Amino acid sequence: MFKWKRAISLLSLGALGWAGAAAIPTLLTPGSLTIGTDPTYAPFIYLKGKTLTGFEVELMNEVARRLDLKPVWKYQPFDNLLIGLNQNRFDIVVGSHGITPERLKAVDFSTPDYCSGGVILSRAGGPRTVADLRGKVVAVQVGTTYYQRLRAVPGVGEIRTLPGDPEALQHLLSGRSDAFVTDRFVALAAQAKAPPGKLQLGSMLFQEKIGFAVKKGNTAVTNAVDGALKSMMQDGTYEKISRKYFNTDIRCK
Repeated sequence: MFKWKRAISLLSLGALGWAGAAAIPTLLTPGSLTIGTDPTYAPFIYLKGKTLTGFEVELMNEVARRLDLKPVWKYQPFDNLLIGLNQNRFDIVVGSHGITPERLKAVDFSTPDYCSGGVILSRAGGPRTVADLRGKVVAVQVGTTYYQRLRAVPGVGEIRTLPGDPEALQHLLSGRSDAFVTDRFVALAAQAKAPPGKLQLGSMLFQEKIGFAVKKGNTAVTNAVDGALKSMMQDGTYEKISRKYFNTDIRCK
């Protein structure tokens, strides 16, 4: 059964024009897909013990499988990922990167693998709206689109950048910041893990499309990944993985 399903998968990819490793001459290591990530972004990319897991991890491992490639994951701090990509350390970066005009000047992106947005997370009784952020201390992960968006919000008292979302969340929980701006799924997961009534979700500041980053001009990798994602979205695999983590289909619609 497995061999038969795999044969169908490879045939469908071949029909789309992506025949696996042979169709990607620009790989750093033939037969392998070298993937850069920062495993601190649950439920998308995180370590469970020593095992790398998460929604985007499962997506990319399935992409690699359909392209008949071995996924090789390498860890870097989030704000170094795109730099490392352009220094040929990775074939692709999986980091829940928002697709922005600024980033598109430096790298290419796959078809969006999901849509999300930045929301305000605070302790009970804390800021809930953009207007509530006036004069407040707001935590955010360094190098993210949330930081850039917050800079454009008038009246914010102070923006404190932290290395990752876990540190920013602890900053909020300890009372060193009044609010934390992050991805809505990260905020929902944090709220679910906290004691009842401890954290509240506020307004969504903006919406964005999220994608996998590829070195500028490396169309062989971009096209192959897009082909694999398309087949996953058509055959139900994407929805199955999405519902496992979020109980809903989070693709862009």
